[in-house]
Amino acid sequence: MARKRKGKTINGWLVIDKPAGMTSTAVVSAVRRITGAAKAGHAGTLDPLATGVLPIALGEATKTVPYAMDSAKRYRFTVLWGEARDTDDAEGKITATSPARPDRAAIEAILPRFSGEIDQRPPVYSAIKVDGRRSYDLAREDQAPVLAMRRVRIDSISLVDMADADHASFDVACGKGTYMRALARDIAEALGTVGHVVALRRTAVGAFVAEEAISLEQLSDVGHSPARFEQSLLSVATALDDIPALALADLEVDRLRRGRAVQVLRTADRAMIETLDDGAILCAMDGETLIALTRLEGMEIHPVRVFNL
Repeated sequence: MARKRKGKTINGWLVIDKPAGMTSTAVVSAVRRITGAAKAGHAGTLDPLATGVLPIALGEATKTVPYAMDSAKRYRFTVLWGEARDTDDAEGKITATSPARPDRAAIEAILPRFSGEIDQRPPVYSAIKVDGRRSYDLAREDQAPVLAMRRVRIDSISLVDMADADHASFDVACGKGTYMRALARDIAEALGTVGHVVALRRTAVGAFVAEEAISLEQLSDVGHSPARFEQSLLSVATALDDIPALALADLEVDRLRRGRAVQVLRTADRAMIETLDDGAILCAMDGETLIALTRLEGMEIHPVRVFNL
């Protein structure tokens, strides 16, 4: 028999404004300590240097973490020109310098190269596994691997500020797996200089946005008021906003909860399903309650993940 987790049953998402200098794992631990939740996880690691949106899944919401991690992201980062670092951010050692400082016109002229589908080499100080070991562990042992190029998607990139000749700040909307540190490094090299990230803030992960984020201190305060905590807790389905939904009748809810397929009979639902391919994922809903993530097969939906809500 599986051992029952200690803690409260809390189901939903919290959007935490991660502070600088703290790992994402440490934030999850802090949230569990503050809320007493039995189960928690995060949707996408932020570097210790970074701040901003860190969605924390509690309870049944942890089943939707992969969908949140696949969502589009938004970032703002600041580059310091003239210094390359082994980590591609301010925490590393200087590996090269350059007197070259790009002006606004040069920067804006180069940005179209970094829009759309591009190839990117991840930073060696990253969590990518090489022969079963994390790249950052190998780098710390002076065994930095040569990581393979990866195809990533940049939906938009814009120059938003130049505080002085040494710094430039950018806004980026991108797909999963895109490293802002690598983007900053590559932009600097394309401009004939070197550079690294000195500030990084994530402003959105899919439906989770900075405007909804609360600090750990604020979470600690609202944790003493059940009503205020409920206002901060987003529904389990928040991470699934981009997935089509089907409303179920009581008998269909019961079948899915028992792991059985349900035939789609309503005319409006069938019309929607006919636009989708076999294998498409749909949310099965009972009113506002998420019942299951389902896979479409013909005119049937088959449960993939069932939620205990």
